[in-house]
Amino acid sequence: MNDQKNTILAVVLSALVLIGWQYFFAVPQQKQRQEELQRQAPITQVRPPPDATPGQAPDGAPTPPAAAPQVPPQSGASAAVGQKSREAIIESTARVAIDTPRIKGSITLTGGRIDDVSLVQYHETVDPSSPAIVLLSPSGSPHPFYAEFGWYVPAGASVKAPGPDTTWHQLGTGSLGPGRPVTLNYDNGEGLEFRRTISVDDKYLFTLKDEVVNHSAAAVSLYPYALVSRHGTPQVSGYYILHEGLIGVMGDQGEQQFTYKVMEDKKLQQFSVTNAWMGITDKYWAAALLPDTSAHVQADFRSDMNGTTKTYQTGYLLDPQVIAPGATGSANARLFAGAKEVAVVGINFPLTELGGYNKQLNLDKFDLLIDWGWFYFITKPLFLLMDMIFRWTGNFGVAILMVTVLLKGLFFPLANKSYASMAKMKAVQPQMQALRERYPDDKVKQQQELMELYRREKINPVAGCLPIVIQIPVFFALYKVLFVTIEMRHAPFFGWIKDLSAPDPTNVFNLFGLLPYDPSHLPTIGSFLVLGAWPLIMGVTMWFQMKLNPAPPDPAQKIMFDWMPVIFTFMLASFSSGLVIYWAWNNTLSVIQQSIIMHRHGAKIELWDNLKDVGRRIKGLFKKKNSPGMSGQA
Repeated sequence: MNDQKNTILAVVLSALVLIGWQYFFAVPQQKQRQEELQRQAPITQVRPPPDATPGQAPDGAPTPPAAAPQVPPQSGASAAVGQKSREAIIESTARVAIDTPRIKGSITLTGGRIDDVSLVQYHETVDPSSPAIVLLSPSGSPHPFYAEFGWYVPAGASVKAPGPDTTWHQLGTGSLGPGRPVTLNYDNGEGLEFRRTISVDDKYLFTLKDEVVNHSAAAVSLYPYALVSRHGTPQVSGYYILHEGLIGVMGDQGEQQFTYKVMEDKKLQQFSVTNAWMGITDKYWAAALLPDTSAHVQADFRSDMNGTTKTYQTGYLLDPQVIAPGATGSANARLFAGAKEVAVVGINFPLTELGGYNKQLNLDKFDLLIDWGWFYFITKPLFLLMDMIFRWTGNFGVAILMVTVLLKGLFFPLANKSYASMAKMKAVQPQMQALRERYPDDKVKQQQELMELYRREKINPVAGCLPIVIQIPVFFALYKVLFVTIEMRHAPFFGWIKDLSAPDPTNVFNLFGLLPYDPSHLPTIGSFLVLGAWPLIMGVTMWFQMKLNPAPPDPAQKIMFDWMPVIFTFMLASFSSGLVIYWAWNNTLSVIQQSIIMHRHGAKIELWDNLKDVGRRIKGLFKKKNSPGMSGQA
């Protein structure tokens, strides 16, 4: 085995990994999004019967038995049948405004739901004047997504509890904000008074206290509950490396993840646990219920049909409370509704100060709300390092460059040993060729002599693979960081790169914007006509790296080496620009590092000879094209 075979093995291995990554994880999203939109039926709402109580399902849905209570299914909409715009629904209902540094929205007094939340610090595009991200929306709007809290009435009981159509009254005036809680009140007219006090912090945490004052002559039994419900299958990114859907940690049963498709098949997943949390997550945003960590909960994930609309829900039911005459029952609940910022959610990693809600509320692995992936032991410290450098430099692109330098320094001993071994192999090339000529027909003897030569010269024949192989886990981890962490969303670099988490917006096929058309929209071939400036830079640096080694004697190998930078350039064109910048910078550092190490060990650096050879071939092509014979033939 010689150095060329080792390099080929490394390149092929990297190519296979990247091709598999592209095929399984970075598949084109356009077709899938179209299919998702086609599958989403028009959202119509089913109004519950007038006598329905919270926790009692509408007609046609099973009512949970008293002996085994479940989280109540969402009981339809509080809006009239038929779809209205989100703005029309909000304007047509009495509400309490939410006003915090990060959240704008409102709580509906019809049902007492938290169903209007916009994240004012985040926008739909890189343009700061574009609309703010909408997270929660009321029933009856195009994309209902809300949190509901209340008291579940056991089957057979005749207690009148507030439901989705109940009109609450605000005690006092004013909006909900940090340090400004609001209290809602409802009297059922049968001796029970319900009060709901809602607080919010300066980030994304709502804290609720539900109370029931029993003025009647009989004791009542009620189950506190909370749920997060979503109507209609949302548009998802479509990447297998990212979980979007229902998620939670169920005590000793650990993390639970269910995509929307899986829930449509499973319908219902139930858990009876302590120390749990559950919610519904998008790529960057989530709504999650955070019950008290010491509370025993009956939790579930479920999928139902509300008329012609698919619904998804997760929630929990607490143990029942028996409220004697003259007594007051109370239950606490918490809702996270916001952006999955690492510093806010928290990160479970040694020696970190980013405790967030995970540490503040003593939650069980709440950092899993961010999908760190299987390589979390690399992804998490890589993010922390980049975040630390970002706080110093103010630019995540610069952080990527500096982290690459640090990683090069960390792996320098290994790379030095690998490149030194490659240099030695170049130095013994004449001896290796002599062995092949001495035993042309005896491959076994030839291999034995080669291995003896390696042993005598202290050469590791597989060392050439290591510089490329060791960066593959880092490549994956960086891809994950760029893809899932909201800190990278809309993070600018320099020049034309305004979002490191998005592909390079330029395109060589329209001369980087000089021609007024988008070639990617062309039918059939449009998906292949996407190639930005940074992928081109990356391809050039990879080409230089390949030219450090002598051309393989085998013509087939030479063709593969010549085309490998081109293949990688087009493959990485659709990847995050931050990842492409990393790859280009890493290639550049590798060329410098390998050249220095090989020069130190006396090995010939083939780069200049290869470049001269390429120049001679290009010059020859021009001479041939402009020769008199060619002109005469024309």
